[in-house]
Amino acid sequence: MPGAPIFTAVPTTKMIAMTSAAPDHYDQTTALIVVDVQNDFADPAGHLYVPGGEQVIDPINRQIRAARKAGALVVYTRDWHPADTPHFASHGGIWPDHCVRDSWGAAFHSGLIVEGEVVSKGTGSDDGYSGFRSLETDSGTPRSTGLEEHLRAANVERLVVVGLATDYCVKATVLDAAAKGFQVTVLTTAIRAVDLKPGDGDAALKEMAAEGATIR
Repeated sequence: MPGAPIFTAVPTTKMIAMTSAAPDHYDQTTALIVVDVQNDFADPAGHLYVPGGEQVIDPINRQIRAARKAGALVVYTRDWHPADTPHFASHGGIWPDHCVRDSWGAAFHSGLIVEGEVVSKGTGSDDGYSGFRSLETDSGTPRSTGLEEHLRAANVERLVVVGLATDYCVKATVLDAAAKGFQVTVLTTAIRAVDLKPGDGDAALKEMAAEGATIR
């Protein structure tokens, strides 16, 4: 059903090398949220490449290893758009066509360790950046992606957020998480900004911090 919350279990695609020193503290009340590390954002050949997007892969993989070693939940968000959506400039939006479902651009970057669960967003006529919710284009009615419910069911209290892009999907996800009462940490080594206007990324970090997120 278009637009319905989609959670997918992803099988192991590569061996995960464990490290003795965790880059961050993880436990079973913590979840790592990996935001939109997809080819169209993270690969220079992508349709909506985020400058430096490929540079987040190694830092994020270190976080994934640490989270998995500690038994923490790892959730990946992804844009999963239909070919025709108001999100695209060709249909009245502001962005070029990107992350069209089942395309190369929508796939996770080949260097990313992917082992966990995936929440898809923007799957129908809905629009929005947050991993927690989207908005119906016509009515503005919010639609849950199912992420909050999943985190609550797993007794998660704290989130570590990484991925792309700082000033859009990372920011929206962090602001929603903070509003829902989660403790949120954003790792600056593992995010990059679009900076459609110079300084957008820095402004996003300040906004997230003002809402209670820890910026590291």
